[in-house]
Amino acid sequence: SRVTRYTENYQRMVTLVSETKLTLAKLADIAGVSTSTASRALKDNPLIKQETRSRIQALAKEHNFSINAAASRLRTQKTHVIAVILNLIDNTEQSTTDPFLLKLVGELNQALNAKGYELLLSNSFMASDDWANYFIRSQRADGIIVIGQGKSTAKIDRAAQSGIPIVVWGDAKTDAPYPIIGGDNYLGGYTATQHLLSHGAKRILFLGDSEHAEMQERHKGYSQAHRDANVPIDTQCTCAIDITSKAAYQYINERIKANGLDFDGIVCVSDMVALGALKALKERYVGIPSDVGIVGYDDISLAELMHPSLTTVRQNTQQAAIEMVTQLLNQFENKPTESQVVETTLIARRSTQHSD
Repeated sequence: SRVTRYTENYQRMVTLVSETKLTLAKLADIAGVSTSTASRALKDNPLIKQETRSRIQALAKEHNFSINAAASRLRTQKTHVIAVILNLIDNTEQSTTDPFLLKLVGELNQALNAKGYELLLSNSFMASDDWANYFIRSQRADGIIVIGQGKSTAKIDRAAQSGIPIVVWGDAKTDAPYPIIGGDNYLGGYTATQHLLSHGAKRILFLGDSEHAEMQERHKGYSQAHRDANVPIDTQCTCAIDITSKAAYQYINERIKANGLDFDGIVCVSDMVALGALKALKERYVGIPSDVGIVGYDDISLAELMHPSLTTVRQNTQQAAIEMVTQLLNQFENKPTESQVVETTLIARRSTQHSD
């Protein structure tokens, strides 16, 4: 009967597969798809329908089949891995545990996975100075996404000049031969400062390191907001510190000890800096915002949970991650690339506004 013939054919096929090492081509034949479709399905590529992916992955599991990743790399010269470098500067205590960096890395991971790529996380110390050789020519990754321009773009520029695919998270208005994705830092600094000025602040600290490209633009916005409000800019209010809560906590304590409470507002270059400043002020029973208003930057999850909740500048990291991945893949396909400014919004909370 037809059922009997089908059963016999299926058993012969199973026997053949079990007696012979299953190749990708044989797996594709069993599944009734092309070899390329089978390969993409096993890599969970979203270009393949979920139903097809699940069916092929189940067949592979049933027959104990797995792709030889090393052989695949040799054939295609592609790793389907993207290196994400946290471009930390020398002599900083900022680390990979920084909540904003983790938030951005998480968004990048989702955006890369959606395009069939994996993420390899590293930092600028591990990668040394030669990113092109360390990541690309050694076949660790197909391209590089750099988080942060730092105080110098020398390493980034050197990597780009070698012709490798690269995208940078930073100040998108920077003139560079590679795409830069980031928030409008000038607008962020301006809006944060203008918000404090509108609530009556007259002597506002800028807490951070304005030698960074992004922070420099925020400081320009801070300065312009003072000029527009006809409020004098005091150079003693620009405070160069490491971008950590510990550095901010120590600075505020030392400043108050030396000068008393000689300020009534703080614009911080990150939420972690803001949280360190807030802790130091609260320990000295300084009223927030009645005595000092504080604005952070990044809108990490802790910002809303702090007491008082932190007014901050939010950057659309989800949009940024998608743009970074898009600009990198455009380079793989020899398509035009361009820098992009992502949405930047002030989120007003209790650290600058009195409770009703």
